[in-house]
Amino acid sequence: MKAHVPPFLSVKPALLTTALLATFTMGAASAQAATEMPSGEHASADVDITQPIKAIDKLESLKNEQKLSLSIPKFQHFTTSNGVPVIFVQTKQLPIVDVDLRFNAGSARDESIRKQGFGLASMVADLLTKGTKDLDETAFAEATEQLGIELSSAAYKDQFVVNLRSLSDAEHLDPALSLMSSIITQPRFDAQVLERSKAQQVLALKQMMQNPSYLASTTFSQTLYGSHPYAHSPYGTQQSIPALTRNDLQKFHDTYFVAQNATLSLTGDLSLSQAKQAAEAITQALPQGKPAPKLPNPTPIKQSKWVHVDYDSDQTSVMIGQQGYRIDPSAKGIQRGTDFSIGNEVLAGSGFSSRLMGKVRKELGYTYGIYGSMTPMQAPGPYTIRFSTRNEKADEAIAATLQTVNDTLKQGITAQEFKLTQESLINSYPMGFASNAGINGMLGVLNFNKLPDSYITDYINRVEGARIDQVNTALRDTLTPDKFIIVTVGKPDIAKNSQLQKLK
Repeated sequence: MKAHVPPFLSVKPALLTTALLATFTMGAASAQAATEMPSGEHASADVDITQPIKAIDKLESLKNEQKLSLSIPKFQHFTTSNGVPVIFVQTKQLPIVDVDLRFNAGSARDESIRKQGFGLASMVADLLTKGTKDLDETAFAEATEQLGIELSSAAYKDQFVVNLRSLSDAEHLDPALSLMSSIITQPRFDAQVLERSKAQQVLALKQMMQNPSYLASTTFSQTLYGSHPYAHSPYGTQQSIPALTRNDLQKFHDTYFVAQNATLSLTGDLSLSQAKQAAEAITQALPQGKPAPKLPNPTPIKQSKWVHVDYDSDQTSVMIGQQGYRIDPSAKGIQRGTDFSIGNEVLAGSGFSSRLMGKVRKELGYTYGIYGSMTPMQAPGPYTIRFSTRNEKADEAIAATLQTVNDTLKQGITAQEFKLTQESLINSYPMGFASNAGINGMLGVLNFNKLPDSYITDYINRVEGARIDQVNTALRDTLTPDKFIIVTVGKPDIAKNSQLQKLK
């Protein structure tokens, strides 16, 4: 299946961590012994080889480093004849076009079609690329193969994404766009293919239920969101999937695959006029329809809670977190998100310099990796810290994690941590523009969430302009450890006097 649980809808690119390692080995030879030098080289008379080697303070090549210069592609906006907003970026380096079509139609909409119809959006995503009105599954697969295109679909919690990659010449692009239009306007939803896909999904779910990380994730979402649409997994359940019908898939499609519920992004080797023609070819057959209603706010968590799932394993999977914030397109909201991302990179980022990694892995040796991230969505998304540890160390690892979070909120991050993280985020940011697909992914997020261009174009300025007091305030205003949900999956040794026992 091509449906995926979203790890994240933010625009921040992955960090690149570069380590410079220098190893000096001192020989045991006497200082009086003759020093062997390579042919043509001579020892300097003013070098005392009996003294320790003095490390240089900075590589000579870095002493004259210049400020990073990043040229961000020009964003061009237009609207199709039936009202679909489009963002286009022209790139000439490769004869390729990337298309990103999004509908406000993720798994959060499953129950709007069928009560407890969990997994419906995911099943639509699976069958969307398995035939059209005029092409059965085999003929459709042959058509995509002959064109040499990539055409895929995926259901996330609050959005549905259809992606196309094709060569930009008309011989390939025109039929590719026609095929893409066919799957979003005339999907086949073949009954036999549906039954086979449901059986495969149930089997996959049985296997996933043997994965402690998946059990932790689903338990965490259910505990954090209760009756909110974000509480259930986009994959559905072993009970919900068999009950889905072809009519359910068709109704989901007819309700949400409409122009008023869509956004489109294009990146590639096209002129503006060609991009407009491509956008029309994709969307012109979409009915107007209505935009999806706003998702409700989840019920706030009032106090911390520990939820345990017993699982026969030597390791305990742990998820700790809370309800975070929603996507906010205002200038104030965007800056707050940037400030928080800087602070969280220090606390729980992906590098080895984060405080949680330094404490729980380096110092205590309880885990191979521990990471924390915020996932803003249409409704307040989750903030999660994840790691696995030995059963006998789970109690101590959780206590160390919570203590590190509390200490960071109380003391704040340091000026040195702040500066290093600023530089890391700024220097890694250009990697997001290294490929057409990377650029188009950014455009898709921007367009779907109705964010201003400055969300991307002014990112470096926001990071450079951030202040350490604002960053620490963003951390303190956002993270509430006294309301953390703590999920453990495994057979952890939890002491009778552990703080976790009080949170059951």
